[in-house]
Amino acid sequence: MIKQCPRVIRAEIRAARFAGPTSGLAAGYVQANIAIVPAEYADEFARFCDRNNRACALLYRAEPGQFLMSGLGQDVDIRKDVPRYLVHRAGQPAEEVTDISALWRDDLVTFALGCSFSFEEALIASGLEVRNIVEGRNVPMYRTDKECVAEGRFHGKLVVSMRPFSGNATEQACEISGRYPLVHGAPIFSGDAAALGIEDLAEPDFGEAIRVGKEEIPSFWACGVTAIEALRNANLPFCITHAPGHMLITDRLNSELELVTDIQSLDWS
Repeated sequence: MIKQCPRVIRAEIRAARFAGPTSGLAAGYVQANIAIVPAEYADEFARFCDRNNRACALLYRAEPGQFLMSGLGQDVDIRKDVPRYLVHRAGQPAEEVTDISALWRDDLVTFALGCSFSFEEALIASGLEVRNIVEGRNVPMYRTDKECVAEGRFHGKLVVSMRPFSGNATEQACEISGRYPLVHGAPIFSGDAAALGIEDLAEPDFGEAIRVGKEEIPSFWACGVTAIEALRNANLPFCITHAPGHMLITDRLNSELELVTDIQSLDWS
């Protein structure tokens, strides 16, 4: 896998030669959570994202039926370029697939939401260790006991991702990630996981457990998997998301998002 070229990585995904987590890949480029919903639910879902934008900051919204995402990359095909998708149907377990071309419909609306993988590069560049990347694991993610702001049928608990740091590195990680508010910004909390209703860091709800040293402080970022939970809770007849940790890698640069609070100020059309 070539880590620095989004188009090469997407080509590998499209050719079914890569289907793994994307943390640590394509340093410098924006990664995105993906939600694909029928047009009749799109505005309501967009309002949910707006009301919970720390976890679900909207980077891009496609037109109904649009599957080529030129605003995110020259050749991005949302039907084929995510390593793993989850297909959700009301009352049924999610189905994991690696290509949704056969499921595509003219009424489907794609949302790309901010992802914390985008600021991991800045943490590493500042000399911080990002444990999930060092250990080659999917970042651990946890359901908290914090309720999102509901919007119509969309509701659920806030999901967070966790990365541990020691000493002054915690404050440094907060400052660095805080420069990127559209990809979750600074952690919502650093300290005892019990304060968020998380019982055991060794048992994440999504992703994989990582080592947390005795002197290290776990830091928790709002996570785009919050949107997946809200979609599941909405019990829609049909929708599609990325699988947690398996993001769309775009051609957009992370540097474009530094200190940006409103995606409308960028021309990603």
